[in-house]
Amino acid sequence: MTTPTHHASAADMDHTYLQVDGQRLHLVSAGAGKPVLLIPGWPQTWYACRHVMMALAEAGFQAIAVDPPGTGLSDRPADGYDTGSVARILHQCMQQLGHARYDVVGHDIGMWVAYALASDYPAAVAKLAVTEAVIPGLAAAPPIFVAPADNRFLWHFMFNQVLDLPEFLIAGKEREYIRFMFDKWSYRRERVAVEVYADAYASPGAMRAGFAYYRAIPETIRQNTLRATKKLAMPVLAIGAEHATKNAPQDTMRDHAPDLRGAVLADCGHFVMEENPEQFLLHLLPFLAEGAPQ
Repeated sequence: MTTPTHHASAADMDHTYLQVDGQRLHLVSAGAGKPVLLIPGWPQTWYACRHVMMALAEAGFQAIAVDPPGTGLSDRPADGYDTGSVARILHQCMQQLGHARYDVVGHDIGMWVAYALASDYPAAVAKLAVTEAVIPGLAAAPPIFVAPADNRFLWHFMFNQVLDLPEFLIAGKEREYIRFMFDKWSYRRERVAVEVYADAYASPGAMRAGFAYYRAIPETIRQNTLRATKKLAMPVLAIGAEHATKNAPQDTMRDHAPDLRGAVLADCGHFVMEENPEQFLLHLLPFLAEGAPQ
């Protein structure tokens, strides 16, 4: 199977704003057919999904990428950043769009939310694809003392959870901070829309809202301890990257998804949907098409 490179076209995408529990959510859709919800991670926005969206649309799916609460053009509430709260908001979004059953694709923190969504709403989520993260409460917490090469993927977990200090230190240098993350975490940096995200997170309140997902980790862990008592009923695809998490996504899901398959993308860093969408789609498209009506 060969997969062409897909380029986003504004004319092919519809922007939608929904009011859910008093907050505005921004979603972007392309195509028609079985709905697929795409949840990006930090520090990105819906735009990270653009190539995958176009491929899904061409393959006969309706791709729906979201700016999760606090990110992109969505509102930035003061609280509600634990994965259970975010999953509930996104599920309500899909219901408002008329989708009682849908597939979910989650990257990075979007993988945390996608797992909560699949666990909390198993009748709604038909298939789950997750990539490039480990999930708090499912994976063992990493040690504090690690080699610098490993710490480049870990140090921000504690820094981002500290109250107030990160915002104080980064004030006026938000773009530099975001660029640093992409410099360290990407393998094919030229393929990543770094400046789009630097601008998005430099806007007022964006860093605070992004950090809020990390500050909610204790509550997310508490929830996931309960979720872990039941296994996921739907098929699950877990994908890592050679120059980032490698087998960690699949290892994280192994005890929680009886119907699990996985892959590691070669020549790819953390931002898989931008760095190597072609290889990502070689795994994602057949997985989503499996058993789907022709």
